[in-house]
Amino acid sequence: MRARAPASAANLGPGFDVLGLALDRYVEVTIEPADRLSVRSEGEGAGLADDDATHLAARVAIDVCGHDRMSIVVRSEIPVGRGLGSSAALAAAAAAAAGAADPLSVAARADGHADNAAAAVHGGLVAVAAVRGAPRITRLPLDPALVFVAVVPDRPLPTAKARQVLPAQVKREDATFNLGRLAMLLAGLADHRLLCREAAEDRLHQDYRSPLFPEAPQVLTALAEGGALATCWSGAGPTLLGITTDQSAPRVLAAGREALARTGVPGEAVVLRPDRTGLVAQATG
Repeated sequence: MRARAPASAANLGPGFDVLGLALDRYVEVTIEPADRLSVRSEGEGAGLADDDATHLAARVAIDVCGHDRMSIVVRSEIPVGRGLGSSAALAAAAAAAAGAADPLSVAARADGHADNAAAAVHGGLVAVAAVRGAPRITRLPLDPALVFVAVVPDRPLPTAKARQVLPAQVKREDATFNLGRLAMLLAGLADHRLLCREAAEDRLHQDYRSPLFPEAPQVLTALAEGGALATCWSGAGPTLLGITTDQSAPRVLAAGREALARTGVPGEAVVLRPDRTGLVAQATG
């Protein structure tokens, strides 16, 4: 069985642990019966735990199948540890390729981030809530004119490390601030004419994580000055997003590349488009 799942951006500013957006970078997993376990990876993350049962694809597939007699091939375009949902996409694709009846639940459990997993499985813009212990997904409208300029630093930022800097409690006014901004953001993502810079403001996670990527505020400002309608972190970072339209994307892209050069941060800036399909699986042979 072969399965493909897209990258994703979570949070999108005020939608902390709730919003997920599928983007057009992909991971593909092929699983076939074999006498013993073998794991081979190509592209992003190549060589990480190959031929090792600790590889995420292997752990997911073994959990689904109940044995390790399989050959697993992983081909990925999604940078690892950059806030683009590489683990969630890999877990979803591996679960589907292994024959899981519910790849979303498997991926959410394996990766620990239901927002990324939901976007990887369902595609498009989604919101996720835990209802009686299970993820409940709501698909949300997304203006087809919107594209996303991603500034992807060439430095990983493990999600676990990014979680450690967050406070255990938040102020009531900060929670209210985010709820108001989330309403603005959802309206703007549905109709880009309503999207404004303030819609992606956040008080729950981005400022706390900025010390882990000190150049982030400068890059976000540059994206906004280049014409982005709104800017935010992608998940736990360090990837940063400029939300823009097709027409303005070249200027925002140039601003992102100039910001990387000016701040001395190695990396790339690319235009990513929403993936509206999500997880796709098909039989091999």
